[in-house]
Amino acid sequence: MESSKKIVWYNLAFMAFSTVWGFGNVLNGYMYFNGVQVIFSWVLMFALYFVPYALMVGELGSAFKNSGGGVSSWIHETISPKFAYYAGWTYWACHVTYIASKGSGGLKALSWMVFQNSETYASFDTRLVQLATLGVFLLFCWIASKGLNPLKKLATLAGTSMFVMSILYIIMMFAAPAINPGGGYLHADFSWSNLIPQFDTKYFTSLSILVFAVGGCEKISPYVNKVENPSKGFPKGMIALAIMVMVCAILGTVAMGMMFDPADIANNFDAYNANGSYWAFQKLGEYYGMGNILMIIYAACNAIGQFSTLVISIDAPLRMLLDNEDARQFIPTKLLKQNKYGAYVNGIWMVVILSGSIILIQALVPSADTVLRQLTQLNSVTMPMRYLWVFLAYIMLRKKIKKFNPEYKFVKNQKVAYFFGFWCFFVTAFCCILGMYKEGDLFTTLLNVITPIVLTALGLILPMIKKREKTNA
Repeated sequence: MESSKKIVWYNLAFMAFSTVWGFGNVLNGYMYFNGVQVIFSWVLMFALYFVPYALMVGELGSAFKNSGGGVSSWIHETISPKFAYYAGWTYWACHVTYIASKGSGGLKALSWMVFQNSETYASFDTRLVQLATLGVFLLFCWIASKGLNPLKKLATLAGTSMFVMSILYIIMMFAAPAINPGGGYLHADFSWSNLIPQFDTKYFTSLSILVFAVGGCEKISPYVNKVENPSKGFPKGMIALAIMVMVCAILGTVAMGMMFDPADIANNFDAYNANGSYWAFQKLGEYYGMGNILMIIYAACNAIGQFSTLVISIDAPLRMLLDNEDARQFIPTKLLKQNKYGAYVNGIWMVVILSGSIILIQALVPSADTVLRQLTQLNSVTMPMRYLWVFLAYIMLRKKIKKFNPEYKFVKNQKVAYFFGFWCFFVTAFCCILGMYKEGDLFTTLLNVITPIVLTALGLILPMIKKREKTNA
């Protein structure tokens, strides 16, 4: 009976696939890495980063199968409570920039649903767009403060539907030439010389986009010991996940190559960054004689997904940080204040100030589409920083391997384990730091540099305030 409840390795792979991968990853890779040239980078990223990353997560999940706090729990067990606070803070702080992007993304999706073109949203005054974004953001902060999260179930539905739309795009795009031979498809150059990218400044400062795309598999760590024969089943599931993601990335890139000219993207980058996914489904609908129906469905799914993620991202990471008894000893008492609904009101105000500042600063940007590009790049720099704690936890786990003795081990050899832990830590840090620099765009570079510094400084200051509180008590 017990074995029937175990997760089979291929079911684990599908569970992880739906949480890790999305249509936007294909589009971003195609745009930032000169079309089909991204295939080379995807293969390297999967082989040298994603596979070891996923298998390390498996070992951590196996070692701490009874710890519900994820990365913070791992750091707590392997290092100390204070470092666990810093890990929890990093996870929360990363969502500050993420939250700022969700309102803009949701309004963009609504614009496509209503006006069914890219020009209308781009023509709006940036200041008015950012004020509207701020209004949406404050509304959802108010909803979160009332303990109301009506969009949580919709988030799951939207996430599933976006996953289905991503797979549907690839299938329909490959079938389109047979159904509509005169659709006007492009023919990408798949020669070896064209697939090798130029390893220049632009290439290395864009790698954070790919790291951001493949990260987040630590969410499935609680399922490691629920897998049938974990020592064999989990790595099989993760390797299957890597193959599935790589196949989707490559096939999705080939499908994009039939639609979009990389030279045109380079000349209109902000427009493609803001509208590329909608144009993709709009063109797909044209190939099948369906008009804009596919694009409208995609825009509706995206709007629901963006707004539901917004309210969840305001509430959930904050609760993960402030509900943690080990972290609370380093957090000022005022931030722990809860209202009658159980919401951390001062914590939400902190979100309002930090995320609201990013939204208002971007009112200075000349184009609403440019705002979306800047937020994509800012998230690609800040969000992967939380993965650093995963690799640090893994290094420390291997240092104390006899103490914890996980049922599943990524590799048995200690030196090989240390190599992969340090390698993935270095790649993540390297890509995040280089990703801060955007050639010819001082505003974006400053935003990418100042935001992590401010958030890190605030995380270091709070324990000092708490210590002063205790001294004066």
